[in-house]
Amino acid sequence: MSSLHHRHLAVSPDWLALYYKRPLELTHGEGRHVWDADGRRYLDFFGGILTTMTAHALPEVTKAVGEQAGRIIHSSTLYLNRPMVELAERVATLSGIPDARVFFTTSGTEANDTALLLATAYRRSNQILAMRNSYHGRSFSAVSITGNNAWSPTSLSPLQTLYVHGGVRTRGPYAHLGDAEFTEACVADLEDLLGHIRTPAALIAEPIQGVGGFTSPPDGLYAAFRRVLDRHGVLWISDEVQTGWGRTGEHFWGWQAHGQNGPPDILTFAKGIGNGMSIGGVVARAEVMNCLDANSISTFGGSPVTMAAGLANLSYLLEHDLQGNARRVGGLLIERLRAIGAGSECVREVRGRGLMIGIELVKPGTDEANPEAAAAVLEAAREGGLLIGKGGGHDTSVLRIAPPLSLTIPEAEEGAKILAEALRSVG
Repeated sequence: MSSLHHRHLAVSPDWLALYYKRPLELTHGEGRHVWDADGRRYLDFFGGILTTMTAHALPEVTKAVGEQAGRIIHSSTLYLNRPMVELAERVATLSGIPDARVFFTTSGTEANDTALLLATAYRRSNQILAMRNSYHGRSFSAVSITGNNAWSPTSLSPLQTLYVHGGVRTRGPYAHLGDAEFTEACVADLEDLLGHIRTPAALIAEPIQGVGGFTSPPDGLYAAFRRVLDRHGVLWISDEVQTGWGRTGEHFWGWQAHGQNGPPDILTFAKGIGNGMSIGGVVARAEVMNCLDANSISTFGGSPVTMAAGLANLSYLLEHDLQGNARRVGGLLIERLRAIGAGSECVREVRGRGLMIGIELVKPGTDEANPEAAAAVLEAAREGGLLIGKGGGHDTSVLRIAPPLSLTIPEAEEGAKILAEALRSVG
């Protein structure tokens, strides 16, 4: 055990998870690579949990942060803040929500917490619909709507949460159905549920479930849900903390794969927009955002430094068409990984879009989750010089692959080769 690991254990909660048997101390990064305290370089296919969106040490972002820090670091939302207004203007336009208002937070958890506050206040209801296998953050309210037992440490809740089918396409009671029939069955389930309860405030859903293992429904499911929700006056919250900013390649936001009946009422975001700086936020149409009848501020949300970083990062993303790069390079990487998976008895499915890819592992010859294999592949990939993540629900074990969106084709090929070796090492 390293000295730093020993010190970490002495002062940190037991439930604060660390990857690897010998946890890594990362000291610096550049592009798609990071280095540890021993000077070893790794290809980063996880980006600090989908957060280093463009590249490590991106000069445009570090310059913007340094220049802003040299002027003023903090003011709070009690004062006018030019970088915050400028980023809010750009996010409002990009969101697709008409007459949009933007509120900045410091994390995705806080963004989802704010969205729940808005929805329950607007609808005068504390009932929330959420998806099975979902994850929405670490706060008391966000944990209470999380449909993933591994990340929900308490059943106590300020909200009444009811869980809907549809977030996981290839498991569960409707897995055997075709896409159209799957959607029809999930909509019928939603209709039936709403017939048994008082009208809830909102449905919150990740277009692609992140912690749950990069699972997703057929395109159009949430549009079909939207028709039902609108009849009942129920809001739709799209949790874009992991799917936003073009990561899926095909769309800028995950909700756009389900946009046939319009944008969500509320959209939450975080992670990638700050490229490592603490930025989260909520976008909602004005009547929803303005429904609160009490004063509110944010001490750290919309900080001048983080907003400067977000502006520079978003500009780089758009000017260099990183959404298009995610589509092109991600498509190639998925093909490579599916070819590799076809030769492994441990691989049940390779799924995903753009640079948001999951490899579901099972015990050979079964459909049973294989968490031991996931842990072993994580370790083997690290030994090969590749950092990846893992996740899944109660019956799945999934390797999570989400590199910075500037990933090159040679880097994608290199990462696929290391993953192939790691999978072979566990059988």
